[in-house]
Amino acid sequence: DSPDPKVIQSQWAVIEEALAEGKTRSVGVVNFCPSALKSVLQTAKVFPAVNYIMVHVGMGEDVHGLRGAGENVAGIRTFTYGQTGEPNPNTEIVNNPILQRIGKSHGKSTEEVALRWVLQNGMAASIRPSSSFGKCVEEECRLGIAKQASCFDWALTEREMAKMDAMESPDDNPTLFSSAGCPGAFGT
Repeated sequence: DSPDPKVIQSQWAVIEEALAEGKTRSVGVVNFCPSALKSVLQTAKVFPAVNYIMVHVGMGEDVHGLRGAGENVAGIRTFTYGQTGEPNPNTEIVNNPILQRIGKSHGKSTEEVALRWVLQNGMAASIRPSSSFGKCVEEECRLGIAKQASCFDWALTEREMAKMDAMESPDDNPTLFSSAGCPGAFGT
């Protein structure tokens, strides 16, 4: 990937062609920081439907300005991964006393509390059926997906949401695997 806006714009033009030719029904971006989004939006005929980024408690409700840059400016939905960190669960999240207390009051794990925070903040979320990063089989997968899907069956209180919204750690990079032109990109 190139941080050059012209390269980003030409890549997006090819994606728009695929959409126009009926080769896809929808188009989006992955790990685009605000500057990469701005590059796309300057010449786009069709805006991305989603920006797929890592989001978890500690990153703030606006996730380093990414939600505002996408959702408020162009209606780009935030689609999340890594609700407990990436590439493995972050022990600072999993062992967080605030999440543990909240989980205990609802009979839920810290992982479920972290996912519910993302969902209740209006973001879509992809989930892993297990902590073995896509390597689960049969019953383990079924149970893992069922457990995470149960996050739609309960809600955090306003007070719990406020506590989690105020968390400032761990403050990871939501576009870690983005282009070199994005702050804190992988390999820079």
